Amino acid sequence: MNRPPVRRALAVLVLGAAALVAACGPAAPTASPAGAAASGAPAGVLAPLPAEVTVADAATLQEAGAFVLDVRQPEEWAAGHIAGATLVPLGELPSRLTEVPRDRQVVVVCRTGHRSAQGRDILLAAGYPAVTSMAGGMTQWTAAGKAVATGS
Repeated sequence: MNRPPVRRALAVLVLGAAALVAACGPAAPTASPAGAAASGAPAGVLAPLPAEVTVADAATLQEAGAFVLDVRQPEEWAAGHIAGATLVPLGELPSRLTEVPRDRQVVVVCRTGHRSAQGRDILLAAGYPAVTSMAGGMTQWTAAGKAVATGS
């Protein structure tokens, strides 16, 4: 009996089920964007973030130093993105993980929130300690009147 492929398949199944539950379940309540300090985590240790945050919380996290990762396509990025964000299209994320810092909170953004949830799950599965997805994506960001940068 060849056990490693069975274990690998079981691990993939468990991760897939967890991602499905996270994507389909109700959004977790938003936590304080201050991160480790508000959670009681030791200094230098990033506290986990809720699965999803509001636009207001995402803006607060960015102001506090979070890394904003945009997982849309380059043409979407050029049409309007959050100033200071970094573009890594979702399809390229698994091969470009080294471009995302592990020592900062990460807010993943897309157009409406679906791809960002997938990007969040990729980062969490890769061991990133503090990752969240912005609910409503850039559609909600612009609807909230937040500043948008254009061009590449």
